[in-house]
Amino acid sequence: MAWTPSAARQRLALAWRALQAWGPRQYRVAALVALGFAVLVGVATVLIPNPWFSREIATVWWNYPVWILTAIGVGLLTATYMRPASRGQADTAELAAEQAAERKTSRMGIAGGVLTWFAVGCPVCNKIALLALGYSGAITWFAPLQPILALAALVLTGVALVWRLSGQIACPMPATKRPAAVKELAR
Repeated sequence: MAWTPSAARQRLALAWRALQAWGPRQYRVAALVALGFAVLVGVATVLIPNPWFSREIATVWWNYPVWILTAIGVGLLTATYMRPASRGQADTAELAAEQAAERKTSRMGIAGGVLTWFAVGCPVCNKIALLALGYSGAITWFAPLQPILALAALVLTGVALVWRLSGQIACPMPATKRPAAVKELAR
């Protein structure tokens, strides 16, 4: 599907329908993963004050919304990888096609999570930026890039989430027929 405003609206509508079809199990996983991601990133970047890490440069107002929105996106994205309880087993060709799409969206989700880490972290506490650019370079060059990294993190996570959710409705994985022996056991 090519990107047009109407195609984007259609994907968003399909994604919304997929969220409405989720069961409590998927929402529980989404909430637990979002909470875990938020705690991990929040503690390491000192968005959550703690005795283990310190931050030389104070947080900026946009750090908190980016952190929370990405955590929610990562949680929801993770829950899309769970098969609904009503689905059966799929054949090998269907699984191969689904795995190829999963690789692409999982890469975007992972990239969004990593970018969030760099975006909300202290620019001079980031060892990679500090080694590559030095203290003054981290403040001069890396700190101004952090809002762009934050936006990229939100976009990547959001696109991966909408793509995965819309695929659950547009291309659902059909349940396969159960063998006769299994049908007999189910009676």
